[in-house]
Amino acid sequence: MRGVDSGWAKLMPDVDRERGWLLTLDGAPQSYVDLDDPAHLEFEYARRLGHVLDVAAPEGDPLDVVHLGGGALTLPRYVAHTRPRSRQLVVEFDGGLVELVREHLPFDGAEVLVRDARAWIEDAPDAAADVIVADVFGGSRVPAQLTSLEYARQAARVLRPGGVYAANLADGAPFGFLRSQLANFTAVFPYVALVAEPAVLRGRRFGNAVLLAGHREPDLAALARRCAADAFPARVEDGEALSRLTDGAATVGDADAVPSPQPPDGAFRIG
Repeated sequence: MRGVDSGWAKLMPDVDRERGWLLTLDGAPQSYVDLDDPAHLEFEYARRLGHVLDVAAPEGDPLDVVHLGGGALTLPRYVAHTRPRSRQLVVEFDGGLVELVREHLPFDGAEVLVRDARAWIEDAPDAAADVIVADVFGGSRVPAQLTSLEYARQAARVLRPGGVYAANLADGAPFGFLRSQLANFTAVFPYVALVAEPAVLRGRRFGNAVLLAGHREPDLAALARRCAADAFPARVEDGEALSRLTDGAATVGDADAVPSPQPPDGAFRIG
């Protein structure tokens, strides 16, 4: 266990996979990496983000990907394996965590920048990325500076016309936070969708949901097929179903933005 900027980090070997490692922060699962199999995505939300990356361009084509939040670099490893020659930038605010990962789980397939994600996206050039993956958590909550309408506008500016923005979020019924995020991105992007396990969408439990946004309609049919066929099936919501979920939700500006809700005890914690 090592103290890093965001808490206490611990790397634990997986007894079932010879070179599999679980990274936790303050006891909460943060990342999983199999050094022998970078295409293996252990966590359900990571698998869904992987599906998004799979349909973002024809199979094998390189992409310019920006990862806001790095963790153990699980998704950058996945992209490097599935889309060789991709250019990747990881923006991670926790320098101590970056050093821990570099020391024990080395990876040279992406540039890693130690910086705040909101500060980076405000300074980034227009149309700089084919894909932006936002997986930023301070502890177990998305920081407030990444939950505002102004942030959504910056993401739209940095994304290329045919690109896709994908964010890992977490919420539970009545979905006050998730609805505000959908409202923010619907106000900025012409196409927005949501990927989540049916039990989460029905409000039966607190869990992860992947928000998608684009200037052009992403290949939701291909994404839906991959998510439905996954070992942990998920549903893709858009159109009227998403409008019903978002109905009445107001956008949230910087002045009123708040972090995502604190997960219930044990929601993402391991022993």
